[in-house]
Amino acid sequence: MIPTVAPLTLKSWLHDGQEIALLDVREHGQYGESHLFYATPLPYSRLEREVFRLVPRRSVRLVVYDGGDAETGAVAARAAERLAALGYSRVAVLDGGTHAWQAAGLVLFAGVNLPSKTFGELAEEAYHTPRVSADRLAEMQASGAPLVVLDGRPVSEFRKMNIPGATCCPNGELAYRIGSLVPDATTPIVVNCAGRTRSIIGAQTLINLGVPNPVYALENGTQGWYLSDRALGHGGTQRYADGSGSAALQPAATALAARFGVPTVDADTVRGWAADPGRTLFLCDVRTPEEFAAGSLPGAQHTPGGQLLQAGDQYVGVRGARLVLLDDDGVRAPTVASWLRQMGHDASVLAGGLQSGLALPPAAEPSPPALATVDATTLADRLARGEVAVVDLRAGMDYRAGHIPQAQWSIRPRLQALLRQETGPVVLVADDPLLAAWAAASETPAGRAAPQLLAGGMAAWKNAGLPVAATPDVPSDADCIDYLFFVHDRHDGNKEAARRYLAWETGLVAQLDADEKAAFRLPEAAAAPASLASTAAA
Repeated sequence: MIPTVAPLTLKSWLHDGQEIALLDVREHGQYGESHLFYATPLPYSRLEREVFRLVPRRSVRLVVYDGGDAETGAVAARAAERLAALGYSRVAVLDGGTHAWQAAGLVLFAGVNLPSKTFGELAEEAYHTPRVSADRLAEMQASGAPLVVLDGRPVSEFRKMNIPGATCCPNGELAYRIGSLVPDATTPIVVNCAGRTRSIIGAQTLINLGVPNPVYALENGTQGWYLSDRALGHGGTQRYADGSGSAALQPAATALAARFGVPTVDADTVRGWAADPGRTLFLCDVRTPEEFAAGSLPGAQHTPGGQLLQAGDQYVGVRGARLVLLDDDGVRAPTVASWLRQMGHDASVLAGGLQSGLALPPAAEPSPPALATVDATTLADRLARGEVAVVDLRAGMDYRAGHIPQAQWSIRPRLQALLRQETGPVVLVADDPLLAAWAAASETPAGRAAPQLLAGGMAAWKNAGLPVAATPDVPSDADCIDYLFFVHDRHDGNKEAARRYLAWETGLVAQLDADEKAAFRLPEAAAAPASLASTAAA
């Protein structure tokens, strides 16, 4: 029997100083509508694929929850059983899910990356980060005076939309690349993102490092630009140059880390931590994707520095765990760690970084039973003869965009019920064969033959020249439980959605209780200097 935990007990656990993994196992759209502040989103559809990375220590205290309603009320129990079967020994379920949490007088939050986005608002308040409006930035650009606009998001997000004239430099790279991007110490720098957090953190990073240039955050990022009726660029490619890094700010980064109590630890210390059965360790390589792909330390995961700050719950699923950061320049890891410490994380920097000689053993991860496959041409022939049913397990929006005409869309929480309805053979379509295999392993009813898998997925079907159907309204918005419209609508030409999103983001701090606010370790806020206050108002 999986034990349950009452809402008020769970609330006390979240603030008792011990490690805890809190997993929201509903699908992404459901999570984003209403969830607990410290929850890590880990949809049931991706459970085994992600849990070993997010929660590597299987004896950690672990709580899963769902909505406690008719739609999701059984998902947490099913996920808990799967986790126990995978070797997690201290699993519990939040009794009554989010419904009971709210009924107990506790707050639920909408959106994603809550701790990080809330921290950005608190950081702006504490540091009085200078900012400029979209109108003011447009005036600065029109003047022709020297100016550099840096977009602190990853390259993939920059390509979707960007401020005209901006250069992509993810926040985790700023300390390392700024010298080549802005060689003149008098040139003003404006940092932007899609909304607010990375604009604030990026600008304040440069200020904290003592960069002499005037530095500003673009108020409300690309959304503010769009809401001021200015056109955004799309498909942008302007980014920092390869090989442009410099260790010139290493002394400043070291001093910044020391200012916020970031320890530097050697490889032997980290080896000891890795062997500690009572604590969880994450070894985090904060460099670029290209650098990580070229080689990293055994046992490290790729956690690009800017995104580790922006979306830490995508990399670290254990509250209170040890985080050890590494780079190969002595600039990026201490800079990022200085922010993580202020966010309340137990973050350290690995002495020697990539040259430390540290090697941690890889985690042992089980594999599901492999599914038998069928090629696209054979599947088309069997469909024409009415011999097989096809179930598409890809993202709901991908199904809408194009799918096998006879395929039904489903998702793991609903797969078992669908397989009970289908009496004949079933073939699954998936982007990730492992996700399909794990779903089939747990959701195939007893006594029924396991489904087969379309070899190569939809890419193979299309490459075979077979027909594809698009259904813009199927699955319906209500059925697309894996898609968070709240987040994505703001980027799709919907100004009202953008306004709602910005109001949500600026309203996060007011929703915090005393314990949640106290977990952050920002400097005490002081009165804003007059010059910064006037800049912010400009």
